[in-house]
Amino acid sequence: MLGFLWSLGAFIVALGILVAVHEWGHFYIARRCGVQVERFSIGFGKPLWRRTSKTGTEYVIAMIPLGGYVRMLDGRIDDVPPELEHKAFNHKPVLQRMAIIFAGPGVNFIFAVFALWLMFLIGLQTVKPVIGNIEPDSIAAQAGIEKGDEVIKVGSRSTPDWEAVNLEVVSYIGQESALVTVLTQDKTEKEVTFTLEGWNFDPDSESPLSSLGITPFRPNPTLEVGFVGEDSAAQKAGLQPGDKLLALNGDELTTWQALVDVIVESPGDSVVLSIERDGQPQQLRATIARRDTPEGQTGYLGVSPTFEAWPEGYVFTHQYGIVEAVGRALDKTWRLMTLSVEMIGKLVTGDVSVKNLSGPISIAQGAGTSAGYGLAYFLSFLALISVNLGIINLLPLPMLDGGHLMFYIVEWLTGKPVPDAVQEWGYRIGGVLLFMIMGIAIMNDIARIA
Repeated sequence: MLGFLWSLGAFIVALGILVAVHEWGHFYIARRCGVQVERFSIGFGKPLWRRTSKTGTEYVIAMIPLGGYVRMLDGRIDDVPPELEHKAFNHKPVLQRMAIIFAGPGVNFIFAVFALWLMFLIGLQTVKPVIGNIEPDSIAAQAGIEKGDEVIKVGSRSTPDWEAVNLEVVSYIGQESALVTVLTQDKTEKEVTFTLEGWNFDPDSESPLSSLGITPFRPNPTLEVGFVGEDSAAQKAGLQPGDKLLALNGDELTTWQALVDVIVESPGDSVVLSIERDGQPQQLRATIARRDTPEGQTGYLGVSPTFEAWPEGYVFTHQYGIVEAVGRALDKTWRLMTLSVEMIGKLVTGDVSVKNLSGPISIAQGAGTSAGYGLAYFLSFLALISVNLGIINLLPLPMLDGGHLMFYIVEWLTGKPVPDAVQEWGYRIGGVLLFMIMGIAIMNDIARIA
């Protein structure tokens, strides 16, 4: 329950920030263009707080925190007296209207740069992309990648950590091959070619790396308990972080994997755990929980181990000075933008499955997880979602900013507005498409947690 509330709180904070940023972009440029703004609302529905400024703009925080809007004086929906027509949105030149509409997504991109700049100033701890294991006959194995190699480039882009490797690998979905540069254990650079024809992966059951046969290096687990899941079989049995596992059903445990092998094969069974706590031996009885997987029902204890220390040099921090952090933030924001556009294109062509779409539940989980890791990780998450929000809003669907821009571009090129009937049909079709996409994303979320 606490995990749910944490994720919900982080989601509301993240969404509130991003919506405020987006709508402020519309608001600021509208004011600069001389448009009268009637209301600036964060959220929908019943107002929880409101204040009216000296300029007549009503600022509102509403009950449903799933978006926001800026309501401008507009002769198409308001009775505008002649003396205020110069302040109405629809009476402004088309280039000004285009600027007002584009400002929302534009500020999302600017905010992403700012968030990543702060992240690089604070410093983000990460690990080098050193390979821990390669699955036999996998794409990576056939390419000649070996255990202990460090991935330093995918294509022409450097990959200092696993996040960068994941981003670049995903960008090659739908292509026939990818050139990967690794640094071998004897410090020699080696270029290999991944043959990707027909390669795809199911995000619900595997990661991009595992689908290629790559397991990142990670220190070996110890037999000391590091985490116990809330309301899990381990917690019900009385296991606590810091307990050292000695035996299972009287058989001595020598590795964590030995424990996992038995638990996975024992759904519903009752087992006896011999542990050491504060130097004293104890015995606990646990009933293994059941969990459904694509391969069938497996056992689940709900506990994870502590790990041995990382080898020297494997863990480092992305941290830069004020000026260098700007360049890093701009580069990463641009890469997130181009990758988002690429993924939308691959969705249209079918190279990427609609199963990859995520809705509010997945975003909330991501917000909670990143916030739990610390401010730097939460800023990185905000930048990612801000970029996606900006890109999605620029799609040429009439209910989105991109749809309005599309109509105004036509007006700018032809010298006359798009007929109202055409716009009305556009809004209807755009609405249907948008709700279909949202429905698929929400169904994917439900399937992931079912």
